[in-house]
Amino acid sequence: MKKETKKAPTIRFRGFNDEWEQRKLEDFGRATGGTSIESEFNKEGKYKVISIGSYSENSTYTDQGIRCNLTEKTQNRILNKNDLTMILNDKTAVGRIIGRVLLIEQDNSYVYNQRTERIEPNKNKYDPLFLYEMLNAPGIRSKIVRQCQGNTQIYVNWPVIANQKYKIPELKEQKIIGFFLKDLDHLITLHQRKLDQLKTLKKYFMQNMFPAKGEKVPRIRFKGFTGDWEQRKLEDLASFSKGAGYSKSDLQVSGTPIVLYGRLYTKYETVIKDVDTFVDALANSVYSQGGEVIVPASGETAEDISIASVVEKPGIVLGGDLNIIHPSDDLDSTFLAISISNGNPHKEMAKRAQGKSVVHLHNNDLAQIKLLYPSVTEQRKISQYFSGLDTLITLHQHKLDQLQTMKKFMLQNLFI
Repeated sequence: MKKETKKAPTIRFRGFNDEWEQRKLEDFGRATGGTSIESEFNKEGKYKVISIGSYSENSTYTDQGIRCNLTEKTQNRILNKNDLTMILNDKTAVGRIIGRVLLIEQDNSYVYNQRTERIEPNKNKYDPLFLYEMLNAPGIRSKIVRQCQGNTQIYVNWPVIANQKYKIPELKEQKIIGFFLKDLDHLITLHQRKLDQLKTLKKYFMQNMFPAKGEKVPRIRFKGFTGDWEQRKLEDLASFSKGAGYSKSDLQVSGTPIVLYGRLYTKYETVIKDVDTFVDALANSVYSQGGEVIVPASGETAEDISIASVVEKPGIVLGGDLNIIHPSDDLDSTFLAISISNGNPHKEMAKRAQGKSVVHLHNNDLAQIKLLYPSVTEQRKISQYFSGLDTLITLHQHKLDQLQTMKKFMLQNLFI
């Protein structure tokens, strides 16, 4: 039985019921292939050059710093606002950028180089923003990827893909879809920017709220705290133990909550408050009492294992390959985890890690770490500040993840 061809997408905006019509790629507008203009490159030039490296995997422009001035060779390569450029060559065999499209958002700012096809959309029939979103949608772009040739470098020829067919709605519906996805992209960008700002802020305060190497006071301090921080070996401030047993193959849908050492790489948190991995607990299991600091005992790199987290709740199974630190009353657990994961203790731990293909760090290595610390009251103030920053970072990360998931869902369902 012949498979029925879809004539409308799964999701549509209210008021649109007409069937989508089939159009060829070459119907979208006048297409012109780029030619090499490398001889015209000039870092002081007025125009940004769109080349292979300008296409990111999320179909946004990456500025490589390549510029040129207007010459006889480049005067026909100036791009106008709302032009599209499609990459036809990928220097790798993976092909992550092949067929990706950029939307030009400024007049007289860009020229295009070889291996790129310029499309000047017919704006009476096609919305450039809609075409940009549609052609970059994973299921749609795969139509071009399937036409690729080559091994170490892959490519497509415009005459081959120019006849590729797409389903297109009327112009008014195109514009609504394009505007909706652009608005969604704007929200994603805002949350990404806010997330980056918070991470930068956290990095700045990490560098300044802990003493620099050779110093005993930080550059930034909460009001009311003075005096030098004290330095002692960690063995004088804590006791140590090890987790026991278990691997990823032991995980179950439900049971006793467990923390495995891999969590500290894949889902790092300064304070582990909730655990979503479970096992059928064995008799020799090691359980948290609440407030322990855990450090991986092995990993691929020294940087990987020079991190620490606090297990906030009691009753959590602590798996094998975990070093467990039990701080004395002189140390706040969160302050210790932050200190280990950043700054001088972090660097000292990385130096002590041993191994090649697998790197190991033992409790006796941790015991020799020299820790600078203020009063417990000041430690807790520092911990509270960074915990608040981590909460904001987590909120923006969750929102960003939700928006990106929504964008992916829409791209799968707003087009045919």
